[in-house]
Amino acid sequence: MVRTDELVDGVVATAPPPARRLPPQSVVIGAATAAALGAVVLTLTQTRWLSGPALAAWRTVCLAITVQALPFLILGTVLSGAINAFVPADLFTRVLPRRPALAVPVAGAAGAVLPGCECASVPVANSLIRRGVTPAAAFAFLLSAPAINPVVLTATAVAFPGNPAMVAARLLASLATAAVMGWLWLWLGREEWLRPAVRHGGHHAGHSRWREFRLGFQYDFLHAGGFLVLGAMAAATFNVAVPRAVLDTFSGSPWLSVLFLTGLAIVLAVCSEADAFVAASLTGFSPVARLAFLVVGPMVDLKLISLQAGTFGRAFAWRFSTATVVVAVAASALTGGVLL
Repeated sequence: MVRTDELVDGVVATAPPPARRLPPQSVVIGAATAAALGAVVLTLTQTRWLSGPALAAWRTVCLAITVQALPFLILGTVLSGAINAFVPADLFTRVLPRRPALAVPVAGAAGAVLPGCECASVPVANSLIRRGVTPAAAFAFLLSAPAINPVVLTATAVAFPGNPAMVAARLLASLATAAVMGWLWLWLGREEWLRPAVRHGGHHAGHSRWREFRLGFQYDFLHAGGFLVLGAMAAATFNVAVPRAVLDTFSGSPWLSVLFLTGLAIVLAVCSEADAFVAASLTGFSPVARLAFLVVGPMVDLKLISLQAGTFGRAFAWRFSTATVVVAVAASALTGGVLL
């Protein structure tokens, strides 16, 4: 058996941590991504059993969403891997205000300049807490970083051409949600709800930064890419298979349409670098409802709830996720009502 520490001159010397290895689930996600991509490619073939009008429409929508979103997904995962490998882990403790109430909005605004997928935001927030950042500020960053970073806002502008109000509404509603949730944690949060896991969100001393960049990019891309393709397929199926009468039932009511797309964002779990293209394809719904889809998706979805439960504990995950949905819907309704 190999020991991780040895006695040297009466002092226990701890060996450097092992190189980060891709977790087993990344292999499963990669396989799912490959299978999903294979299914999409298969739809390109003009076989007789795939030539019906409905399937042709499904193929067009699915490929349009995937092709439009893929460059932004690649850019986002490249930047996320570079931040993990090259940005100092104690950066936030040096720049954030010491007063927690002021640190919350500053940390939320920092999400606008530090791109990253929502899949990476949970371990990064955990790493910030372990390095002395107040949990309220770390949670504000957790919510804002995948929602208002430059890649996401650029993708939103491309998905909604000629509609800068949607970009501004997404920025303001997401930032407001992150700040309010941070302040709510300062007011109502309890330490016993947190169960921090031992994770590392920065460069390991003695390890190659380029190797960590490669592993980080590989994991983030496989993880987010699978959800992108599956989200595109689900959105295409939704557009083609759901009867118009059902859509009219929800889209005809302002509140029902908002709640419906909120639930859809939670279930689809589309990566934030790609969700704008899915939202843009939901043309039967109001701008406010689609804004709620864009605000809620990067902050609360099935995979994020699972990640939060595994990192901070179930007591935290269900309380925080439920409160975030309520705040995000309210922020979307208020912001969208004014700007859209």
